[in-house]
Amino acid sequence: MDVIAKQRDMIAEALKAAVDRCAAEGLLQVGPVQEVHLEAPRSKEHGHLATNLALVLGSQAGLPPRKVAELLVDKLDLAKAAVERAEIAGPGFINFHLRQDWWGRLLAEIVALGPRYGCKRVDSPKKIQLEFVSANPTGPMNVVNARAAAVGDCLARLLAAVGEDVSKEFYVNDAGSQADQFARSLEARFRQLLGEKAEIPADGYPGEYVLEVAKELFDEHPELAAMSPEERLEFFRRQGLDRMVEWQRRDLEAFGVTFDVWFRERDLHEAGKVEGVVRELQQGGHIYEKDGALWFRSTAYGDDKDRVLVRSDGQPTYLAADIAYHRNKYERGFDRVIDIWGPDHHGYIARMKAAVQALGRSEEDLEVIILQLVNLLRGGQQVRMSKRTGTFIGMAELVEEVGRDAARFFFLMRSPESHLDFDLDLAQEQTADNPVYYVQYAHARICSILRQAEEKSIELPKPEDVDAALLASDHEEELLKCLAAFPGEVENAALRREPHRIAHYAQELASLFHSFYTHCRVIGEEEELQAARLTLVRAVQIVLANALELLGVSAPQIM
Repeated sequence: MDVIAKQRDMIAEALKAAVDRCAAEGLLQVGPVQEVHLEAPRSKEHGHLATNLALVLGSQAGLPPRKVAELLVDKLDLAKAAVERAEIAGPGFINFHLRQDWWGRLLAEIVALGPRYGCKRVDSPKKIQLEFVSANPTGPMNVVNARAAAVGDCLARLLAAVGEDVSKEFYVNDAGSQADQFARSLEARFRQLLGEKAEIPADGYPGEYVLEVAKELFDEHPELAAMSPEERLEFFRRQGLDRMVEWQRRDLEAFGVTFDVWFRERDLHEAGKVEGVVRELQQGGHIYEKDGALWFRSTAYGDDKDRVLVRSDGQPTYLAADIAYHRNKYERGFDRVIDIWGPDHHGYIARMKAAVQALGRSEEDLEVIILQLVNLLRGGQQVRMSKRTGTFIGMAELVEEVGRDAARFFFLMRSPESHLDFDLDLAQEQTADNPVYYVQYAHARICSILRQAEEKSIELPKPEDVDAALLASDHEEELLKCLAAFPGEVENAALRREPHRIAHYAQELASLFHSFYTHCRVIGEEEELQAARLTLVRAVQIVLANALELLGVSAPQIM
């Protein structure tokens, strides 16, 4: 447990004990308190931690909240906590000011833990499967896929940081109509290479990347020319899609995203898992027949209408395959499944949650995050893109243009449910206006300070030997408070599924450091103050690097 959490716990326990004492003496007519909310106030004058407990208990006790606060403060025993004083503010808030020596313990913990600061272990980690990107294997990764990759990968890092057992999975949709359309598009391109006149189907994929794949197969498999069109189509359906999956895998790896599992939809069909889950739902009474089709009673679990699982021609729908896939996920022992979907899948949530419940799981066992779209801007104008026509900005092109770090950071600056305007020009600027440059420059600037100290033969002090009371300026105290908040930010970002919180935190910490650097000299100060400030910037360096690592962004030492 981090030091700030320890202080919260000790103060919370002291407050609960104070309530019990007041109740035992007849001063408050309230029951035992189960939870005490403590948070860091925005204003320095309000201390380091504050609680609204007196306001919560006021109506229950029939007393003004400020009177309740006075009773609680009078009965508080803070001997175990590093609290200098407790004050009552406003209508009844209780503010706690921590002792200055407490900050020394914080710095010592940060330096001691290094890359593990902000992480925690849990006794019984949940087994979580996180599925994201899962783009159709009919084209290279585009910027929408890139945003999903950045968000999913960062969320996986966050969940691991708070102690969960996370598996990242990519679902390859290599069955169904899109596979047939892609195979027929490849067949048309292949025939063109043979010198034949062939039109790409109206519902096919005319992008130039299809021609690239066709050329590869043309060069590597001369036997294709002698095959019948039917044999070639089957070959293209498998080999062509496999080539695209490898292309996608390379694009993702260049973006810093790898998956533990690449799951093939066609394996579900070939193993009879889709038909099997339909039978299971039939046996459970969750399916009925109408107009020659099989319908899932999803309205029994809150959906707005029932859904077709098997069409009248006997072909299963996408929903049937998705239910079979989720059945497979739970069979692999996952406690919680998290899917990241695009905005066009919002209406799909209710039917999938219905399916999960029909399979005997809790609705909460499936969690869906809807990721909104991305608008690319260049020169203030939107860059148009269309995957089907081939006129799109791909993930690889984006990374080549702005760099992996900038791409990932920009994708993670907004909450998943918010639309994102990605300014290509800003992402390439090497100025303080570029958020990722601003954060990385803070890290590089600290590295420069530490190199200067080494060049001057100044040894880095042991944190436990530093007098943290010397770090008393507003700039230093704000930095310390921000450092103390990092473990809580990591936990909240993981539990609330909000990776953008870490991007915002990194920007805030960088801003506080740049301000500190402007107003506080580090090297060349009186020896004890110099030692304290060197320890402070060393701690900032560690936490900045940890935040950037969670984002999947590098922490450069020189810029």
